[in-house]
Amino acid sequence: MKVALIGIGQAGGKVVERLTKFDAEMEFDAVQGAFAINSATPDLQSLEHVETHLIGADRVNGHGVGGDNELGAEIMQSDVQEVLGDLDGHVTSRSEAIFVVAGLGGGTGSGGAPVLVHHLQQVYDIPVYALGILPGRNEGSLYQANAGRSLKTLVREADATILVDNDAWHSQGESVESGFESINQNIAQRFGLLFASGEAVEGVVDSSEVINTLRQGGIAALGYASAPSSDDSTQNIRSVMSVSRQALLTGTSLPEARVGDAALLVIAGKPETIPRKGVEKARRWLEDETESMQVRGGDFPLDSDRIAALVLLGGVERSDRIQEFLDRARAAQRVEDEKAAGDPADAFANDELENLF
Repeated sequence: MKVALIGIGQAGGKVVERLTKFDAEMEFDAVQGAFAINSATPDLQSLEHVETHLIGADRVNGHGVGGDNELGAEIMQSDVQEVLGDLDGHVTSRSEAIFVVAGLGGGTGSGGAPVLVHHLQQVYDIPVYALGILPGRNEGSLYQANAGRSLKTLVREADATILVDNDAWHSQGESVESGFESINQNIAQRFGLLFASGEAVEGVVDSSEVINTLRQGGIAALGYASAPSSDDSTQNIRSVMSVSRQALLTGTSLPEARVGDAALLVIAGKPETIPRKGVEKARRWLEDETESMQVRGGDFPLDSDRIAALVLLGGVERSDRIQEFLDRARAAQRVEDEKAAGDPADAFANDELENLF
């Protein structure tokens, strides 16, 4: 699957950097163009594998928006034509989809991603998807409130929004910094394999399978699991079932999201080690578990001593995990509104009451 990647904000830029590097190292040739956009100069300077674009220089002078996603949206809206002009060479005629990647809790990515997705839809006739990263439960109320508003808008604007919950791939005991590094690496591996599986000429999965799985729109999740592979394909029937179960039940980017409108199962490994009977058995299990009649399946040839399962699940917005997040975001918004009301002493510093002289 030929894709153009656009990262917005600090998290979005880092994920696109990792994805581009992973695609190059694996020689998949799925990433056709990679671009990072930010309002903070230092975040762009740390990127080596993608081209960059600074927005809002006249408003924030390269210092970022400080978590203010309304300002992030305003800056993107002001500079969007310049951004689209720079993107012209990165979204090529070979691109089959555009993925806009952003952390939904910050300022630039949270505010800028929905704006850019909206404008990309007006310019390109290929699907425009969002890859959104939700803040973990322990991140502050500002991040939760930002993510709630951003997600609501992204779901409306994008052809589909694939979510990654920061709590999904964060190991206990990790520091915040190492935790984000681990999450970014997991995202790069899983989505890199998804793009490549739709790219493989020899495989039975192609880009149309991915696009059709996401055709319903709304929110999607991606699951992954792997296990050692036997040289005898008949010995791998049980392994295929095991990794397929793990990918959906414990390895998904959106924990507890198991029911959806459509699903795609990709089994990756050496072609001679992938059992057809196992793939079909796993596909039927996935059909029952997700309560979907639109379950596609196939294999992805990969030179590896492991066998892996990717599960792309579309239409999961009714899951308990999403409802839990929305409740958290609404509560966080109330907290932020109370903060904005301010200290009564602030009344002496504002302009609502005129000075006597």
